[in-house]
Amino acid sequence: MVSAAAGVPRIGDPAPAFELPNQYGETVSAGDLAGAPAVLVFYPFAFSRVCLGELDALAALQPEFRTAGARLLAVSCDPKYSLRAWAAEQGWDFDLLSDFWPHGAAARSYGVFQEDRGMAARASFIIGADNTVKEILRSDLDMPRSPGDYVRALADLSSVERS
Repeated sequence: MVSAAAGVPRIGDPAPAFELPNQYGETVSAGDLAGAPAVLVFYPFAFSRVCLGELDALAALQPEFRTAGARLLAVSCDPKYSLRAWAAEQGWDFDLLSDFWPHGAAARSYGVFQEDRGMAARASFIIGADNTVKEILRSDLDMPRSPGDYVRALADLSSVERS
């Protein structure tokens, strides 16, 4: 069960603020994204099979993210040390953000924290340069989100951002 379901931002809503350390301990905040689009990808846990496949697919989509001018930010409730080891092991060069403490605070603000399991649900928020939610991608915990959905969302984002 996702807590704070009423708090899930809808398309067109301002994206909730966050401030989280990445895998290197550097703080990344919503303010750092001002004026540029971002894709905030909540996933359950590092080193898990479905999450690995999903983040590998996103790593392969980096050219599409660059074309759209969008920053990829993957968020889990894992500690930054685990995220650093996982990113290094996989060779990923995008930010993995730690929502470890206060545990799940960012996931809660996006309405995707699962209180009973202590983790984020599988949900992605496509955020425009104007800091509004442009699209939300979801899937069940045991199913990765479709890379094609990201490609389409990034193309849509690029066309909106240019107009």
